[in-house]
Amino acid sequence: MKPLAEILRPNNLNDYIGQKHLVGEGAILRKAIESGNIPSMILWGPAGVGKTTLANIIANNLSFAFFSLSAINSGVKDVRDVIDKAKKENRNSILFIDEIHRFSKSQQDSLLNAVEKGIVILIGATTENPSFEVISPLLSRCQVFILKELEKNDLISLLERAKTYIEKTQNRKITIKENESLLRISGGDARKLLNAFDVVCSQYSGDFEINNANVQQIIQQNLALYDKKVENHYDIISAFIKSIRGSDPNAAVYYLARMIKAGEDPLFIARRMLILASEDIGNSNPNALLLANSCFDAVNKIGYPECRIILSQTAIYLATSIKSNASYLAIDSALANIEKTGDLPVPLHLRNAPTKLMKDIGYGKDYKYAHDYENNFAYQQFLPDEIKNTVFYNPGNNPKENKVREDLKNKWKDMYKY
Repeated sequence: MKPLAEILRPNNLNDYIGQKHLVGEGAILRKAIESGNIPSMILWGPAGVGKTTLANIIANNLSFAFFSLSAINSGVKDVRDVIDKAKKENRNSILFIDEIHRFSKSQQDSLLNAVEKGIVILIGATTENPSFEVISPLLSRCQVFILKELEKNDLISLLERAKTYIEKTQNRKITIKENESLLRISGGDARKLLNAFDVVCSQYSGDFEINNANVQQIIQQNLALYDKKVENHYDIISAFIKSIRGSDPNAAVYYLARMIKAGEDPLFIARRMLILASEDIGNSNPNALLLANSCFDAVNKIGYPECRIILSQTAIYLATSIKSNASYLAIDSALANIEKTGDLPVPLHLRNAPTKLMKDIGYGKDYKYAHDYENNFAYQQFLPDEIKNTVFYNPGNNPKENKVREDLKNKWKDMYKY
């Protein structure tokens, strides 16, 4: 019997839940679908937000030939077989590749010619940043569409749809008294939500009520039915990162071992540690980023089984490092400020002055060259007038950044009030 998530998979845009910014009335992707002129694309977003469903809807709406491959168990030969079949079609063909980030460079290379010549329209789905995971020549031939996490109302709508289906097909009454446990278990993943709901429903033969208590009890007892390997993947990497962030090297190595045992892509693990080194450690220990980058390079050269030692060394180093998210907060604060204030004019004394006219109207005038001053520092304003004195970087409370704070305080005095 098909899983409930598969049974309830919509086949048209009107029944599709979420992603209004892409497929709502007048949205960019909906317009492309309705015009019948879709580009090759990469659908980038978290698990369970509708990437595969959207690819199927596109194919159904346009009556295109539809070929599907999973990057986990497909190779170059499989890609070439699909391309050969597409050449024989008397209509446009879509090639959907799930988890395209798991395709190697040679596998992605095998797609280039067919995509460029229009033999297939590629739709790739990925949970990873395509800038890092998809080769540049292929990425340049595709439009990237970012799918967002499903909102609470979206998940509740899915639950109601599932409830209606079960009641209608099984002729029984379901009362959802509480839904918090189901929503929490789903983690925003529609497939996990429907799988959990299906497991709960399977425990009752007649009418019944769903509440937080019986959901927790049933899911715990039937975890094997509910927590499939592909879903567990995200829970384990989440636990791994949170263990490092929480400075627990023992838990970090445990979850690392779980991923190695499951055959997780070592570059995926190394990449996540590289991000964490900057996001959660930053300038409290700048060597963390250097070691994480070296780890990524070494893992890329060596691979399993030996790279497990390098991954372990790096995970332990990161877990035992002093933590600071000051750099992460700084860039997000600056981006939020730009959203609010727009593109403010650069102060005249900081502007480039390559021509005489620019110099005459004040470009570069009164700029103080830092190296002409004592300690290579000259007190002057760098931010636009509208946001002068705004602090984006707040050094963390650790030995290295406390020293940075003291230095900034001595230099900038009352301007930034460090």
